Amino acid sequence: MISLHIGIDDTDSPRKGCTTYIAALLVEKLAKINAKFLDYPNLIRLNPNVPWKTRGNGALCLRIQLEESLLEEVKELTIDTIEKHADLEYEGTDPGAVFFMGQKIPIEVREFAKNTIQGIVKLENAISLIKRFRAEAFGFKKCRGIIGALAAIGETLSDDYTYEIIAYRIPENCGKPRRIDEESIQRMDRETKPYTFNNIDPETGRILITPRGPDPILYGIRGESPEIVKKAHEMVKVLEPVERWVIFRT
Repeated sequence: MISLHIGIDDTDSPRKGCTTYIAALLVEKLAKINAKFLDYPNLIRLNPNVPWKTRGNGALCLRIQLEESLLEEVKELTIDTIEKHADLEYEGTDPGAVFFMGQKIPIEVREFAKNTIQGIVKLENAISLIKRFRAEAFGFKKCRGIIGALAAIGETLSDDYTYEIIAYRIPENCGKPRRIDEESIQRMDRETKPYTFNNIDPETGRILITPRGPDPILYGIRGESPEIVKKAHEMVKVLEPVERWVIFRT
């Protein structure tokens, strides 16, 4: 068995898509080939002030163990899923994927992640580290997503972290108004806080768990443990189909 870290970034655009959704699809595909997950999928929020971010600037890392004979299949699965679901026609979307083998993440890669979260780094820096540690990278168009993909691998969330459960819409509902019972969200918020947070704006009463755009996310609930976000998710009354849901560590 080998340990593999799969980083993905920059697949979405303001008009469609979501990198967490690509990760959610990959979770299902990897489970089918008996990959063992070493952690919850990691959702890493990078520097929100970079001028070329896609939408929320979140990068993803899946950390798995698998038979070495499956390595090429996993790479192909990942690239194929990105190709099918990234908004490659959008000018500012430049997806990247990085495959990093080994249980321990080198300190240089962890430092790179820290710099990417706090500032702006160059693609050349990412490529240099990828070559140095014999990782493998795949990029589309300008390949800028390789930066975030490597940063997601390097940010191991060893200090402060929370969890987020994200529920996804069926594809035909993307772009339509989200249909969720608001009273159920208010009740969920009352019964789970302070262990969940950012559900409702305390000043305006506006629901915060539902995004506004055409992306596939129906809602996301953040909290202190996997158990509490799962409980909160079960309390939300949805009035449209949920295609899938995933708990991320973030």
